[in-house]
Amino acid sequence: MRNPPHPGTVIRELCLDPLGLSVHEAADGLGLQPAIFAELLDGRLGISPEMALRLSLAFGGSAESWLQQQALYDLATASAKG
Repeated sequence: MRNPPHPGTVIRELCLDPLGLSVHEAADGLGLQPAIFAELLDGRLGISPEMALRLSLAFGGSAESWLQQQALYDLATASAKG
């Protein structure tokens, strides 16, 4: 089984790119500083419950599904470290 991608990759590929949104535009719509949103997209920041709610409102899916993506990524990363 393949390791799940970081949720930031999913956001970039399935939300931003198809909508033609820049990092700044999406960050503004989410009420975030662009630098913080860029950290999420680059995999340096995880999805918190608050972020999951924002993503759910902006891009669809449930907050739970966004958190589950983060949890699966975190579990795969921890398992790989042994």
